[in-house]
Amino acid sequence: METNEIYNQRLEKIAQLRKAGIDPYGANFLRSSNIDVLRDNFKPDQVVSVCGRLISIRSHGKTSFMDLRDSTGKIQIYVKIGTLGESEEVAGNLDIGDIVGITGQAFLTRTNEPTVKAEKIVLLSKSLKSLPEKWHGLKDIEIRYRQRYLDLISNSQIKDVFLMRSRIISSIRSFLDTNGFLEVETPMLQFIPGGAAGKPFKTYHEEFNADMYLRIAPELYLKKLLVGGFEKVYEINKSFRNEGVSTRHNPEFTMLEVYSAYSDYRDMMKLTTDIVLHVAKDIGLAQKIEYQGKLIDMGLPWEEKSFAKAVKDKFDINPDDSKEDMAKKLVKQGRKVEETLTRSQIVRLVEDMLSEEGVDSPVFLTDYFSVLCPLAKNKKGDPYVSERFELFMGGMEVANAYSELNDPIEQESRFKEEAGENPSQGTIDTDFVNALKHGMPPAGGLGIGIDRLVMLFTNQPSIRDVILFPHLRPEKKADQAEEE
Repeated sequence: METNEIYNQRLEKIAQLRKAGIDPYGANFLRSSNIDVLRDNFKPDQVVSVCGRLISIRSHGKTSFMDLRDSTGKIQIYVKIGTLGESEEVAGNLDIGDIVGITGQAFLTRTNEPTVKAEKIVLLSKSLKSLPEKWHGLKDIEIRYRQRYLDLISNSQIKDVFLMRSRIISSIRSFLDTNGFLEVETPMLQFIPGGAAGKPFKTYHEEFNADMYLRIAPELYLKKLLVGGFEKVYEINKSFRNEGVSTRHNPEFTMLEVYSAYSDYRDMMKLTTDIVLHVAKDIGLAQKIEYQGKLIDMGLPWEEKSFAKAVKDKFDINPDDSKEDMAKKLVKQGRKVEETLTRSQIVRLVEDMLSEEGVDSPVFLTDYFSVLCPLAKNKKGDPYVSERFELFMGGMEVANAYSELNDPIEQESRFKEEAGENPSQGTIDTDFVNALKHGMPPAGGLGIGIDRLVMLFTNQPSIRDVILFPHLRPEKKADQAEEE
């Protein structure tokens, strides 16, 4: 808890600095190099300029040793009062957390520690609040998420997670660019939310005098680009679902969506494998990785399992069963089923019951019931099963793909059927159907959950640990953070 005494002491230091004509929130500072470069190419007696945040101060009378850290590393600073000229006033009013620029001569201490002897100190930003010391307990975990900036300052490991997240996204982008895919952008604000099952966030456009929605997926717009002649497109996108929050779900999340003309779900299966293995190799992972105590072996070939067979084996439910038959079979096994549930809702209930917690190494779950896949082609000769797969790793769904339905008549019929079963899903996207009527080539589509892939590759237990600013419930007191 920040005390008023410490806060007031620092305010007094700011007043003293201003009185001496020193701006406690300085301008730009020209450094000779980042700290990591300085340490890697350290030459005693050279004059250097570095800047960053003071993370420790060890005073010994008129001399002090300080640790200065920038985004690349940490170096020791030696300060001796009486040798700083115009910087004396600054040196006498420094605190842990201050951001400073240091110019001085490099030298090695008796223990061969690279150090800079300060000759000039420029105060760039005075910290009014002290830095946290250690994180422990549930309450502090909550603060870590709410005040991520403190988490990044105090916890180098979590900073490494977000550096790795950036590398993973860059690796995905590089792979797709190299393989002829075009990166595009599609609207986040949509009049008709579509492309996936999910409850949207609703807003209002005053100029158009109309309701609009944050997208739940970019799928329909990306497939319109296939109609327009782009054959290989992708978008690393933000999507939004007004639904539950958990260790695996955040209302705002990052997805990769890829579409390739003249392909199908089998081609997407290979593309998924290639992307995941490329990224793993690119960031230095071995074939076998550990995730939360589970061993994940990414060695080829990856296993395939039939969803339809698993449902048959566990619940005796067939893809062509009626809603009533499905409900009866579930009730027979002691499951509770509401009478108002639609057929697709019952199948989704069954899907949720099929726990994949026992599946650690990559497995493709195929043969999904068509009622769950209104945008996918059916398997030839079986109108009740779709050409779709989901990839599971470490007990989590990581990817979803299918052969895209490009028959406009069939697509319109499915939209109408879905709207009849679920009126809350909203209006049918007639513009998308109209686009299909102009002809869309056969295509495969793929979605990969970036957040979950980062969780796996950085061994993080919660999606909140891989999102810089995850959504949290509002604090009970609006001014609580300020008081603390």
